[in-house]
Amino acid sequence: MIWFSHATFVYRDVTALEDLTLHIAEGEFAGIIGPNGSGKTTFMKGILGLMAPVSGTLQVFDCDCTKMRCHHRARIGYLPQKALTDPYYPVTVQEVAMMGRYGSLGLFRRPSKADRVIVLESLDAVGMADAIGRPFGTLSGGQQQRVLIARAIAQRPEVLLLDEPTTGIDATAQHHLIDLILALRRSYHLTVLFCTHDINMISPLVDSLILLKTRLHAKGPPKEVLTREILSGVYGPEVALSTRETCPYVIVSDAH
Repeated sequence: MIWFSHATFVYRDVTALEDLTLHIAEGEFAGIIGPNGSGKTTFMKGILGLMAPVSGTLQVFDCDCTKMRCHHRARIGYLPQKALTDPYYPVTVQEVAMMGRYGSLGLFRRPSKADRVIVLESLDAVGMADAIGRPFGTLSGGQQQRVLIARAIAQRPEVLLLDEPTTGIDATAQHHLIDLILALRRSYHLTVLFCTHDINMISPLVDSLILLKTRLHAKGPPKEVLTREILSGVYGPEVALSTRETCPYVIVSDAH
């Protein structure tokens, strides 16, 4: 479904990702990990069609992503980092979720009854249908993330990109959000890419981990990626590992 082939991305004359080659299969649940500045957000921007590789290729579905307005973007749901959203913008929950329909509506078209039904179904899927008329800014951090996920789901996507979705919410809300993402993946048959600093939260749940630090250091099942040899090449020799039933528990000094 997603193919990077020797793809290099440059941002403001700095190489953000270099010679990236990997494949993400349809239906895969992949965790994107790596320290600050490792290229995780660039990785997602490339898939969204917001950045084109300066060399190599990137294909998503049947699109080579050489144009800024790639047609495949309507088939990708995206939850940006919380810092990139304004929680106090004066809109209702319904209006935020309806933004997910704009890619299908096009310019100057008003939402139809079918669009409103899709939005209500999406809010119901994340447990926020009862809040449809509430101001978005009055919601808790976890509730806001649920509404933003509903916005992404309202696109009826095939791929769901989540950029640090659990940052800034409490531990209980984090676990509920993870459970929700797993349920949505099953219900909508989604390919999910989950970008996070919290290796231990995501590693027992995903099919694969993608470890980045300007280049690809590893991609594979968590047990194969979370080794001292691989992790120390990214986080330094102070990496500590302990055993647990599903996969290793990792302690690193990455600041966030």
